[in-house]
Parts: sequence; structure tokens; C-alpha cells
Amino acid sequence: MTYILGIESSCDETAAAVVLNGTTIASNVVASQIDLHAQYGGVFPEAASRAHVEAIGFVVDNAMRDAGIDFSRLDAIAVTRGPGLVGSLLVGANYAKGLAVATGKPLLGINHLEGHVYSLWLTQPYREVKFPVVILIVSGGHTELLLMTGHGEYQRLGGTLDDAAGEAFDKVGRLLGLPFPGGPNIERAAINGNPQAFDFPRARLEDEYDFSFSGVKTAVMREATVATDGRRNREEHKGVQLRADVSINDIAASFQRAVVQTLVDKTVKAAKAHDATEIFISGGVSANTALRNAMRQQSELPVRYPPLNLCTDNAAMIAAAGYYRFESGLRDGLEMDVRPMWPLNNETYAR
Repeated sequence: MTYILGIESSCDETAAAVVLNGTTIASNVVASQIDLHAQYGGVFPEAASRAHVEAIGFVVDNAMRDAGIDFSRLDAIAVTRGPGLVGSLLVGANYAKGLAVATGKPLLGINHLEGHVYSLWLTQPYREVKFPVVILIVSGGHTELLLMTGHGEYQRLGGTLDDAAGEAFDKVGRLLGLPFPGGPNIERAAINGNPQAFDFPRARLEDEYDFSFSGVKTAVMREATVATDGRRNREEHKGVQLRADVSINDIAASFQRAVVQTLVDKTVKAAKAHDATEIFISGGVSANTALRNAMRQQSELPVRYPPLNLCTDNAAMIAAAGYYRFESGLRDGLEMDVRPMWPLNNETYAR
């Protein structure tokens, strides 16, 4: 039995978890900062760092208590090293280093994107994975399309050239006056809207597996707002005025349709081109029901996605990824530094 303690603090969730053998969650504790950042309409990095400092000891202690083990039973401590907000990452990394010194346990610095990948290994009942699989990681900070040919073996097929899909959801949600975070609130509004009301554009890119969502975001702004002082306000400016005759529900539904269709089209195409056995979706936007349904309906392959509580940032996924890195022989020293910009590919953990 291999017990891995995972610690996650890359953005606005302070989390700790204990995972057994990379597939079984013994505990999973998350301290959310949504209420804190809602007043800003997005994540405020300095406030996030302070909140991590206040919460991290509590979540680690509770994760160990819920797992029913003490630190002597751990085999390793896995912590998110990047990508993410530098201040937030430092809180988790430094706490993990302190635990490693105090307990004598090995330290593993884990890529946050790989954590999202391994959230799929935590679905119950556990099903074996037959490689290769195509993985769509889609969240507030990331939109990545990967080919996974084995544990720790990744080929990046494409990614966003501007806004991540979740970021576009948040910005459009703010434009429409919906609460933060935008993704789930746009999904709720879309339920009562007409997805055919507006034909928002999909970016046509030379690289068939890359994404761009800035165009659809701008199209929503032009359709939903009125010009002020001879020019149209940008959505990030205060005082944006929505058109009185525009249905927020219709805008939300049409925007969601445009984003979902782009994600599905490229993912299904990549899976066919690379003879994948399955399609994996992970990250916060993988909780979107429209995305899940469209991917299942339009793919001939099985589609796997995490349970809702593992879609957003959590430490169980970091511990699961840590297990496979631990088994491969990965170890990090106390000199390990955080990496706010850290791509996921075959060279991610290269020395």
C-alpha cells in the first residue's frame, strides 16, 4: 500500500488529500476562496496568497485526520510546483518542504496539468486505461489538447492561443452581470436560453488543434452592449451597458454552444487522427453538462471525465499524479523552486 499526501495551492483553492495506490481517495479537503474573489469579479493574486497561508495548515491536518493515518504511514509528499500564480504556488511548495524535512518523507513537485490528467484515475469504480488516449484539459487558466501514450508520456497536440475556455466563460459572465465564477452561472442561464439565437464565430486556425476564444468573447461584447461616447466599451471596463432588448439567457446559451462545439470538434478530430482508445476531459470546464453531452454524442469513442468534485482544483489529483511519479523514481530536493509557467510534455520532469 502506497500512501501519497497531495498539496495543491496553484490558484484560489487550498487543498490537501491522501490517496492510496494512485486510485483510491482516503481523504480530500478543499478550502475554497470563491466568496473572497467574487467581490473582485476574478482571482486577486495577493489575496489568494494570504488566504493560502491562513488555510494550509488546517487543510493538511484535516486531510491526515480524515485518512486515519499519521505522517509515519506516508510514502511521499506531492505538491503542485506549477503552473499557477507564483505567490500561491510558493505557499504550498514551502509548506510541503517543511513537512518533508520534519517527516523525512520524499518530496515530489507535480505539474498541475498532470494532476488534472490523473483525476481520471480517481473515478470509481476504477477502470483500467488502455493507451493511447486523447485528453482535453479545459479550465480557467488552461485549454490543452494532449495525446497520452503511457504514464508520464505526453505529446502536446494544441492549446489556446489567447484566453482559456474557462477564462472566456468568466469574462463573458462578468460582461452579462452574472456572479463569479462565470462558467457555472453561464451554464445555468443557458438552460433557459435559445442556443440558436446568435451564431457566434468559431476561430478557424491554421493549426487544426489550437484554440482561440478571444473572437467569440468580442462578438458577445458587440452583440450585447451599447456604444458609449462613440465607441464600444471593453468588457473589462467598468460601466458596461447591456442592450435592453438582449436576452442574457440567449446570449449565454449561444456563447456556450460556440465554445463547446469548438472544443468537441477539435478533440474528436484529434482522437480519430491518433487512433485513441478513449477521450478524456478534465479541468473545471469539464463539469459543464453541455460539453459532456456533446462529446459523448459526437464521438464514437468512450468519453471519460471526473466526478464533479474532482473537476475543479483539488489535491487528490496531485496525489494521484504523485503516485505514478513516485513509482517511476522521481524525487525532488529542498532546492526545488516553483514554475509558474510549466508546460506538460515528455520533457516536463527532465533533469
